[in-house]
Amino acid sequence: MAWFKKARKPIAAVPKAKASRVPEGLMVKCPDCSQVIYNKDLATNLGVCPKCGHHFRMNAAERLRMLFDGDWVEHDKGLKSTDPLGFTDTKPYKARLKAGMEATGLKDAVIVASGAIDGIETVLAAMEYAFIGGSMGVVVGEKITRGIERAIETRRPLVIVCCSGGARMMEGALSLMQMAKISGALARLDRARLPYVSVLTDPTTGGVTASFAMLGDLNIGEPKALIGFAGPRVIEQTIRQTLPEGFQRSEFLLEKGMIDLVVDRREMKSVIARALRFMGAASRTAALSAPAAVAVGSGSAHE
Repeated sequence: MAWFKKARKPIAAVPKAKASRVPEGLMVKCPDCSQVIYNKDLATNLGVCPKCGHHFRMNAAERLRMLFDGDWVEHDKGLKSTDPLGFTDTKPYKARLKAGMEATGLKDAVIVASGAIDGIETVLAAMEYAFIGGSMGVVVGEKITRGIERAIETRRPLVIVCCSGGARMMEGALSLMQMAKISGALARLDRARLPYVSVLTDPTTGGVTASFAMLGDLNIGEPKALIGFAGPRVIEQTIRQTLPEGFQRSEFLLEKGMIDLVVDRREMKSVIARALRFMGAASRTAALSAPAAVAVGSGSAHE
């Protein structure tokens, strides 16, 4: 009978949760303390978590903006790798180069520029980890070497901000040659009695650590930065021992005498400026900016 049958009603669909009013990408969670931070606030704090002090990675351009007083002049911007070995692994090296250029807007993994750090005219090289892991190939070696030579020519101090996975395997022995090439240029900088400050950030490993990263007159590490040659996992597998707590972190290296200072990023610019002044860089800058002296009298100049 029709009156005995239960009328079938469709089950009402569960309403979807209301979309978040917070736009995607507006905030980030700190990997150390899980604090949720607005990206704008994080940028204002130079990429440092305001709660626990975790240092987020910065790109090369952000490093330049952080350290220079204002505008800077970039050098050798157009240099790019020619894939000297025609290298291919899971994909062609040329494809990796193209992807790195599209991701960063750079031709390779370093920016070399001249500008003022707290009024001190300086040559600064900042490495870009997002470009094939900040690896050092022929172009990186050439740009840093030219930067060192420019510092010698203009009598300016040198600062290198290191952030790299090491020598670039896609360029084989040519990338390893850059270790000696840059180190030789740094020896000439030392003979010219010009200061070099090396800033080691997370991560600084491989051939970069084994060469110019550890050759500074002053070696400064950012807090908890991974600094070493081989990675800790490789070392543990090789020696079959558990490594100490904090092994290869900047605080561990400071304790063992491998670096000179561990400096919070928010204080980095002032610390570098004080170090350069202590090493006489400010007096050199003043001498370069002063007008040429005018000889008085009729005496001839000595050659």
